[in-house]
Amino acid sequence: MPVVIVESPAKAKTIEKYLGSDYRVLASFGHVRDLPPKDGSVDPDQDFSMKWEVASDSKKHLKAIKDALKDDQNLILATDPDREGEAISWHLLETLTPSLKKGSEVSRVTFNAITKAAVSEAMQQPRQIDQALVDAYLARRALDYLVGFNLSPVLWRKLPGAKSAGRVQSVCLRLIVDREMEIEAFKPREYWSVHARLATPGGDEYDAQLTSLAGNKLERFDLATAEQAAMAVSAVSSRDLAVSSVTAKPASRNPWPPFMTSTLQQEASRKLGMGARACMSTAQRLYEAGYITYMRTDGIDMAPEAVMSARDAIKAKFGEKYLPKSPRMYKNKAKNAQEAHECIRPTDMMLSPDKLKVSADDQRKLYDLIWKRTIASQMEAARMERTTVEIASGDGQVGLRATGQVMQFDGFLKVYDQGRDDDEGEDSNRLPQISEGEAAAKVGGAFTAEYEKASGDEDAVIESAAQGQLVAKGFVADEAAAIGARQHFTQPPPRYTEATLVKRMEELGIGRPSTYASIVTTIQDREYVRKDKNRLIPEDKGRLVTTFLIKYFPRYVSYDFTADLENELDEISAGDLIWRDVLGRFWKDFSKALEGTSELRISEVLDAIDDALAPHLYPPRADGGDPRLCPLCNQGRLNLKTARSGGAFIGCSNYPECRYTRPLSAPDGEEAVSDRVLGEDAGDQISLKVGRFGPYVQRGEATEEVPKPPRASIPKGWDAASIELDQALQLLSLPRPVGPHPDDGEMIEAGIGRYGPFVKHGKKYANLPDVDEVFTIGMNRAVEVLAAKQTRGRAAAAAPLRELGDHPDGGAIQVMNGRYGPYVKWEKINATLPRDVTPEDVTVEQALELIAAKAAKSPKKGAKKASPKKSADTAAKKTATRKTTAKKPAAKKATTKKAATKDE
Repeated sequence: MPVVIVESPAKAKTIEKYLGSDYRVLASFGHVRDLPPKDGSVDPDQDFSMKWEVASDSKKHLKAIKDALKDDQNLILATDPDREGEAISWHLLETLTPSLKKGSEVSRVTFNAITKAAVSEAMQQPRQIDQALVDAYLARRALDYLVGFNLSPVLWRKLPGAKSAGRVQSVCLRLIVDREMEIEAFKPREYWSVHARLATPGGDEYDAQLTSLAGNKLERFDLATAEQAAMAVSAVSSRDLAVSSVTAKPASRNPWPPFMTSTLQQEASRKLGMGARACMSTAQRLYEAGYITYMRTDGIDMAPEAVMSARDAIKAKFGEKYLPKSPRMYKNKAKNAQEAHECIRPTDMMLSPDKLKVSADDQRKLYDLIWKRTIASQMEAARMERTTVEIASGDGQVGLRATGQVMQFDGFLKVYDQGRDDDEGEDSNRLPQISEGEAAAKVGGAFTAEYEKASGDEDAVIESAAQGQLVAKGFVADEAAAIGARQHFTQPPPRYTEATLVKRMEELGIGRPSTYASIVTTIQDREYVRKDKNRLIPEDKGRLVTTFLIKYFPRYVSYDFTADLENELDEISAGDLIWRDVLGRFWKDFSKALEGTSELRISEVLDAIDDALAPHLYPPRADGGDPRLCPLCNQGRLNLKTARSGGAFIGCSNYPECRYTRPLSAPDGEEAVSDRVLGEDAGDQISLKVGRFGPYVQRGEATEEVPKPPRASIPKGWDAASIELDQALQLLSLPRPVGPHPDDGEMIEAGIGRYGPFVKHGKKYANLPDVDEVFTIGMNRAVEVLAAKQTRGRAAAAAPLRELGDHPDGGAIQVMNGRYGPYVKWEKINATLPRDVTPEDVTVEQALELIAAKAAKSPKKGAKKASPKKSADTAAKKTATRKTTAKKPAAKKATTKKAATKDE
């Protein structure tokens, strides 16, 4: 029987069910080959020849395929219908060719949905591998290797603590850093708006805003002070008002097009709180189960039969009035052959989310989003009436406006409305029946509650406030509280979320559907960016790397250059460019840029970055003094320094006499960090000190007998200025024993090293994502982290035994099976189930109690917790243990280097 190859076992299982016993379907488990992480894998001097290496995990999968081909030499490559899928088929063919007999049939089939009809139709239309798509893959892979493998070592040598750089990730990182610089440079501007609560002769109330004063149209900043606002309030309150005009205009809103990859990631982030990687992983499972079409696409068009099926579903579920007379057609945005297939849609339009047979809550929510968006895209437009009411005084000195909107037919909004990012809302006030010429009476007391709330804060002082006006901080009202003025300040541009970042990358032409998730994830994994309340904030390390690249490699972090290169890759996939020619032009200029940095000294690089970041690092002082003058000793000058951990800080040039430091990211209002005694423990003085590499805590003082007393650096994210005794003791107690490993009984330890928080088993280290986890990590979690490190992240994550639903604070609660028995998992918290509770019987309420109890044991930064007292002998033992393990992280360089080559 013919052998059919797909990427994943889940996909293989579904397809084998459709094809029946006449075919044997096997999984390749993704790419079977990659470029080995060493020099020479791509050789520019040999016409960019590439040396491929079969991954160790792939050898057994290839053997299973070769064994199957012994019975039937017909090979059908059915990997995904995009550039990556074509590349996997090409790798498989290249690897399997020696095992194929002469005359063997090899064909390529693709399907946009894993349904019986789609698979059967694809099997009737076999083709050969599309070499243009493969060439585009080869060009992209070679480019990423050449950039990652040549630029990353420059960063390591010239910028201490920097990690790898990537062709597209570095540009994406620049977007985030540039936005942060905009925010920091932003100067808020004050302005005021004046509002009135009015009533019709019938007593119906409505709100209006002042739009003209003294006969002139009011612009945004015309009322720039509280005094001007108070005068405007007085002008309105002293005049009678009447309706001068009422204008009602019909309006309509058309539905949004169906999802493509970028819009799906954006909506999943806005509405479900899903990151780009989680979104694509969930969509992958829905696709492999046959519920949705392929999820990596730039296309928004829909197959004609799918359009008709959607119209049938609309008619059946919502009625004829929600069905437009003719189908809606959406123009495909794809410009290249790689992503020219359909939008992301359900394979069965009649399968509503409530009928979906999946146990995972995230899959159900994402399918609900896709189904609603698809159905809504073929529904009737929403119709509404927008009304504008102009109100004026008899002398024409003041004018106000009230606007409102009345929904007349909800149309597609009955099913779906797209989420909004930042201040994209629209006026949806409803107005009563208002007639032209009628009086507009002021409603007394309308702003009393707002005034009382504002009065609870510090009172404002307005010298020109009229007699009897109600004045509070940020608010002014007339004596009757019918007219109110509110203070506003212009806002800086918002930080990116994953959704808005993907949207911006798409606008600039940076990246492609198959790469958005990995790009956004990689810059977070490298600790160049952190996510806080769903917003992406650049770390000091990321800011330094970006500044370095802009200074010495400006072309290669240029938005336009990166977008143009993406377009060239698209032209290769369309067969319009030769991939080696594109690489040749790129390498010629890139190699020269690399040579230009060969003589750079680290001090020279730091000085250049210090100068480039000077406006951010040393803003003008309020007193007009020298912004670089050290605030602690008033003699030294501040300059940029880097720590062993890779972070950066501002320090005094008079070190070690002056030990002033402050963080790079917050130059204003930071408390100076200097040496101080925190307290005593077991007869030892515990101190906070500031050294060359930043602040640290120390037990006792250096003596001839103990020249190097126990020390521990302050972890990144902890405020050195507010460190207290209990936190210092926690740090000095590290490394912390977690327990004996279940395989060999050797102790697992958790600690903080040169490369951050870690767990250690023997000679094996694995990083932890959060410093706080060092103090709370249990055995199940530690074994899981060590196992993931050992397999270098390629092993599939363990499937949960049960999905219990979402935690009230967000995130799924799962029941997992660990080496020490079943446990409930939420975010980074693992809580073991009591022996009398089985995985099948545990409830959400029980899980929440277990999670809360486990979380309560987690030390919070700044929280006071008693640390166990320990003797000086115990402290010495801890110190000795720390000394024996401190040298191990040096072995990590090879791992970082490998990561640099897997770049997009």
